[in-house]
Order: sequence, then C-alpha cells, then structure tokens
Amino acid sequence: MSVLAPREVPLGGTRQLLVRRTLPHRDLRTVGAWCFLDDYGPVDVTGTAGMQVPPHPHTGLQTVTWLLDGEVRHQDSLGSDALVRPGELNLMTAGRGISHAETTQVGATGALRGLQLWVALPARHRDTAPDFAHHGDLPRTEGEGLSVTVLLGSVAGAMSPARTFTPIVGAEVVLAPGAHVGLPLERGFEHALLALSDDLVVDGSRLERASLQHLSPGRSRVLLTAGPNGGRAFLLGGEPFDEELLMWWNFVARSHDEVVQSREEWMAAVDGASTRFGQVSGYDGGALPAPALPSSRLRPRRSR
Repeated sequence: MSVLAPREVPLGGTRQLLVRRTLPHRDLRTVGAWCFLDDYGPVDVTGTAGMQVPPHPHTGLQTVTWLLDGEVRHQDSLGSDALVRPGELNLMTAGRGISHAETTQVGATGALRGLQLWVALPARHRDTAPDFAHHGDLPRTEGEGLSVTVLLGSVAGAMSPARTFTPIVGAEVVLAPGAHVGLPLERGFEHALLALSDDLVVDGSRLERASLQHLSPGRSRVLLTAGPNGGRAFLLGGEPFDEELLMWWNFVARSHDEVVQSREEWMAAVDGASTRFGQVSGYDGGALPAPALPSSRLRPRRSR
C-alpha cells in the first residue's frame, strides 16, 4: 500500500487553471486501466474565465469528467454539446481520434471543483470509433454512514450503464460525520482512493486531501473513517493493466511513430485541414497547438 502526493500542473492554453495531478506518477503509471487523474478546485469562477480548454485531440482512451461543484460545457468534433453538473457523468471515447473543448459558461458564478480522468483503451479496442455519452442518472448504493455513486463498473451490486472496455470500477464515496465503514472491493482488482476531503482515514492512516492511496489486488474491502464533518473520496480500480503504454500530451499510444503521426495530423487540423480529429465547429476560438516533440525517441512503459 503506497500513498502518492499530487503535483501542480497548469491546464489549458493562455488562461490556465492549476490542477493537482496524481496519475501518471513515476512510481505508478496506471491503476487498472486508469492512466490519468487531475483534481482541481474549488476555485471561484465569478467574474473570471474559469475553465477555458480550447479544442484539443485525444487517441486511445476514454475521458471521464466528474464534478463536485459548478458546471462545465463539453463540445466535440462529433457535434456533441453537453453541460455536466455534480452527480452526472460525461464519458468520451476517443478511440482512433476525436477533438473536444471544455469550458466554463460565460457569466458563471460560484465554485468549480472536479476531476478529469482517463482510461486507457486496450490494444484490441484502441482504434474503435469515437463516441460521447452523458449519464445524468447514475446508480447509487447506500449503507449505514455510506453513500456510493457508481460511474463505471459496479460496487456492491450497483452497476453503471456506462460503456467500458476493460474490467474496471470508478465511484464517488461519501461518508457521514464520524462514520467508520468497510467499503467492498473486487478481490481481483487493484484499487486507489483519492481523498476529496480532509480528515479521511483509510485503514487506520490519515490520507491527506488530494493524495492517492494505492491498494494492491487481493483485498475484499477497505476500512474508511470520516471526521466530524464527514468524508469524501473517489474510488478507482480495475484488473491490472499489463500492456505497455506511451502517453504523450493528449495521446495514449504504443510507439513513438504513432505519436508523431497523431501530432502531425492534429497540427494539420489546427490549420483547418480535414483529418480523423475533425473540427469542434461550435467552439468560438482557435484550437490548441501541440507542443514540440522531444529530441529523443519516446518509449512505451509498463505500469510499474
């Protein structure tokens, strides 16, 4: 069992939002097929631009957008245009290629707080057709002092309708003040818990807010204890993902040459060309150019 501390990373273009990133980490690349985790806010967007992430590409993954406060607008090259709010799931399957933008609405007020996660697609599905789904009514399971909303996979018999490509679980866990409960786990999965609140104790040890605690396979439950103000965490897990991945910028690939080709196509799309990434026609503004590639060849890596 290990704890990963987050690092701060600027998100987006010139109007940047700082996020706390725990995956990928030098000591842990994936948890199941989960390969990326950003935690941001709360930030007061009143009178500000809030989140402004221009159109950008993805390949070989699914994006999972989950909010705790506020709302975010999703627009993509399939023509999707959807607001996501707390308790709702935006799930985008990039597959062979898609582009999208994520923004705060003009005139938005109050706090923005949320998570952005990626799930790596296995080799047999990574070139699947792109897709987008909004799930506004997710299953929930409740027990004494415990409420679990299931985004992906299943927890204690509550199963999400969202489409996945590997055995996986993703869920928000809310604890009542002073609760001391056992959260059921799938024994064959590895798991991790992201602390979304202060005063969260996992298996008897305090987990600092925004830190990620990894749990190895072979466990059937984890003990959670909340402080006097209650507790909140995000559970992610899945069967250990044994494929080598090459993650660069917004691409989940398998080789340097694949990344080079994706980057070249995206830069052509930025200039207005018709490519597999399409165009986010409803976005008012330009697309986000890709950064320069490093001078050395990129190499795929396993989870650890």
